[in-house]
Amino acid sequence: MPASPDASDVTRLLEALQGDESARDEAREVLYRRVYDELRRLARQHRARWHGNDTLNTTALVHEAYLKLVGGERDYANRAHFLAVASKAMRYVLYSYAERQAAQKRGGGTPDLPLDETILVPPHRAEAFVALEEALARLEAVDARAAEVVECRFFGGLEVEETADALGVSPRTVARDWSMARAWLYGELKRDLLSAPI
Repeated sequence: MPASPDASDVTRLLEALQGDESARDEAREVLYRRVYDELRRLARQHRARWHGNDTLNTTALVHEAYLKLVGGERDYANRAHFLAVASKAMRYVLYSYAERQAAQKRGGGTPDLPLDETILVPPHRAEAFVALEEALARLEAVDARAAEVVECRFFGGLEVEETADALGVSPRTVARDWSMARAWLYGELKRDLLSAPI
C-alpha cells in the first residue's frame, strides 16, 4: 500500500486553493496527484458497501467527488478534514444515483443514466442505500456531530484519532458519538424495515 502523502504538504495545497486563480489551478492539479490513492481507497470502501465489487466505477466516483471538492470556495482545515468532506461528496454522488435507481424501480419516469453511472449502486441495493441516507439525515437533525462521526468512520474509513482531528474533538468524544450513532441508526433502520410495505 502506498504511503499517505505528507499531511503538511496536503494542508499547504489546500490553503493554495484559496489563492489567486493561477495558484488555484496549479494547486488543484498537484493536490489531485497527491491524494488520488487515498480518494480511490475511499471510493472503493463506498463501492464495496453497496456492490461487493470494489473495482467497478471507482475512477468515475473519484473524479465526480473531486470536482465537487475543488469546484467551489471551500476552506479545508487539513488533510483529515479534506478526506472527511471527500467521503461525504462520494456518498452524495452514490445517494443521487440510488434515488434515481429506486425511483425507476418504483416505475418513476426518470431518464436513462449515463453509462459510467450504470453500476454505481445495484438496483437491489438502491432502496437500502436511500434508507440509510434518510436515517443519517434524521440523525444529523438530532445530533449533527454524531452524524459527522458516522461520515468519517463508516463512510470515510477514518480511525478514531483521524476523525477526532478532522472534527476538532477528542478521541473519547468520537468513541462516545460513534457508539451512540450506531445504536441510533440501527433502531431507525430496523423501524424503517418493519414499517416498509411488502
